[in-house]
Amino acid sequence: MKAAFPEARVTGYESLVASMRNHPKDAHVAAAAVKAGAQVIVTMNLADFRHLPEGIEAQSPDEFLGNLFDLDRDGLVDLLREQAAALRRPPRRFAELIAGLAKVVPEFVASVRAHMNASGTGEPEGEADPLARLGVPQ
Repeated sequence: MKAAFPEARVTGYESLVASMRNHPKDAHVAAAAVKAGAQVIVTMNLADFRHLPEGIEAQSPDEFLGNLFDLDRDGLVDLLREQAAALRRPPRRFAELIAGLAKVVPEFVASVRAHMNASGTGEPEGEADPLARLGVPQ
């Protein structure tokens, strides 16, 4: 992460750790969020982030992506298409990317699919969802 996203590195939060009220093993995360001025901690472990400083909330990845999607639906679909096109090891089609995401963020993917169906921007020719081919409901 240091090489790919150096801006994400937070330092100087250590003195705040002791004052955090969330689960002790995750107090460093809340302290880093305070130091960085974050509004959201994205985690699958919501139980350990119930008691956060004012102005910071914990959201599941599904909730977080759903909130981003509500801000710019077409833009986020475009971003997902760009991400799929950029994947090389292994390469992924858009439908494969969406199918993989559905395992972790199902509500977000359902919203993306509903938006694409409603706007007529469904899967391009030959891009049928691999899960649908296996009989998995969309």
